[in-house]
Amino acid sequence: MKKILIVDDEAYIRTLLEQILEELEDEYGVKVLVARDGKECLEIIKKEKPDLVFLDVMMPKMNGYDVCKQIKLDPELKDIKIVFLTAKGQEADKKQGLDFGALKYITKPFDPDEILEETKKLLNLD
Repeated sequence: MKKILIVDDEAYIRTLLEQILEELEDEYGVKVLVARDGKECLEIIKKEKPDLVFLDVMMPKMNGYDVCKQIKLDPELKDIKIVFLTAKGQEADKKQGLDFGALKYITKPFDPDEILEETKKLLNLD
């Protein structure tokens, strides 16, 4: 079973992403998990080992860049796919996110269809 972790400190973004990805739960049996901050994210990742993480950059307790760095430095977790989903849209932010090991950097507001398509691609669904 494939697992996706949504990490965002804004409840409405978590809910929106859950609704978008719900289709994959029904169709492919994908499990969707959520975390509210970087610290909770790392706890869930160590326990659940999700295949894909949608990660916000600006969060309390630990920002997305630090979370990404920790995941990529851990030999057991380094293969987890990371997609930054953030309001920080500057080229420097994007470069930093990709330099830390993220596969994609998507800025808010995002297109629900793009999220669904990217998720299917990254998880090799279809």
